[in-house]
Amino acid sequence: MDASRTIGFKGDRPYSLKDVATLALMTQFYGTLRSQPIKAEALRKAQLAMIHKQIVVKNGQLRGTQGAIDLTQSAQVPNADFSRPKFCAGFTIIGSPW
Repeated sequence: MDASRTIGFKGDRPYSLKDVATLALMTQFYGTLRSQPIKAEALRKAQLAMIHKQIVVKNGQLRGTQGAIDLTQSAQVPNADFSRPKFCAGFTIIGSPW
């Protein structure tokens, strides 16, 4: 296991930066889905928010346009941004985009 990619432990399961990035994307996606009923457009907006550094981890909090989530209870999380497409490009809508 690459220790530089591990950000904390809860039980026996290590949390990777990819896990936190997925939490960030899904939080943004479902928050956007409330006002944007087309799923494909909500996913696109969530992905763009990540790429434009509107979603970051700072001081143990996941901060984005939907508010902040405290991550200190479950893991030691370093400050990070998810602006590289590798964190969100693999997500797509399957089925009806509406």
